[in-house]
Amino acid sequence: MTHSFDALMKEFPMVAILRGVQSDEVVEHTQVLLDAGFKMIEVPLNSPDPFTSIRLLQDTFGDQALIGAGTVLTQQDLAKLVDTGAGLMVCPHTDVELIKAAKKAGLYALPGFFTASEGFAALHAGADGLKLFPAEALSSLNVIKALGAVIPSDTWLCPVGGVTPDNVADYCSAGVNGFGLGSALYKKGQSVATTKANAFAFAKAWQAWLGAN
Repeated sequence: MTHSFDALMKEFPMVAILRGVQSDEVVEHTQVLLDAGFKMIEVPLNSPDPFTSIRLLQDTFGDQALIGAGTVLTQQDLAKLVDTGAGLMVCPHTDVELIKAAKKAGLYALPGFFTASEGFAALHAGADGLKLFPAEALSSLNVIKALGAVIPSDTWLCPVGGVTPDNVADYCSAGVNGFGLGSALYKKGQSVATTKANAFAFAKAWQAWLGAN
């Protein structure tokens, strides 16, 4: 595997989620994301013709970024992902067998979780990080602090859902160290210029947090 998940997260800990992107526009959107500093790009499998998009990204940017699929739900999905040559498997749930299969296939695994039990089950199965989903359903950021008190401190803890440039610092203060960025970064049908503006806004928010801490 060319890329190190840990190294890329340390460089820029935000995963771009291009839900709904079309295969004839995915390269343009991804280029502006990379220009803003993004190192990990996820195309959810409920997007149009997702494996074509993933293969395009892997062929075009695979030497520059870690490319992967989101909303991976089955072993069949995983097998198709492996065939693209991409290196990242993201799923919305804690499926121990799916995580183990992804690791056996040589992929990085970023599964979803919402409870401590799910988080530890995912880590024991070999997960490279944890996707806290849906983060907007949290009653308080104190939930993140409580989870962070028991989950190993070197775990990549990445909220997904409801993250915006304006609340990046709040999440970081609560103890997260990575993010999955959905509709606040990319919405189906938006222009490349909008994606670029959103990407640089998130990059600015992250740099501001680093500068203040």
